Amino acid sequence: MDAFAADLESLEHVWMRAWMQRDRSAMKGIASSEFVFLLGGKVSAVLDRPSWLDAATSRLVCEHYQFHDIYVRQHKRCAIFAARMTFEGQIGRVPWKGDLWLTDLWKRGRVRRKWKLTERLVSRAESDPELGAEVTAMQLWK
Repeated sequence: MDAFAADLESLEHVWMRAWMQRDRSAMKGIASSEFVFLLGGKVSAVLDRPSWLDAATSRLVCEHYQFHDIYVRQHKRCAIFAARMTFEGQIGRVPWKGDLWLTDLWKRGRVRRKWKLTERLVSRAESDPELGAEVTAMQLWK
């Protein structure tokens, strides 16, 4: 893992720990003013920054997480962090547990040059391992 990928992964852990601790101030400092949380599924849902900060400190609970298969790529002032994530928590009174696929868009500010989380997309991880193997078999760079 290169230094940039390690730095971005570290920011991800800071964000996730702030969520686990329901630390609104820390999450507010990391999330850009245009932050959006998108939960993908048969019925998708979107939270803007104020809604996320309210929910993540009360009704949207993270109890445990672990990243796997991390992918990081920088595009000038933007970066993508994607990973399979083992997750345990709750949405309201509904338990939320299992493997999720997470994709985060980070942007570096022009003035302070800090990385800010701009968009988080979460969905259930694909459960059929054959699909990934089939796509991997299509790679031309082997």
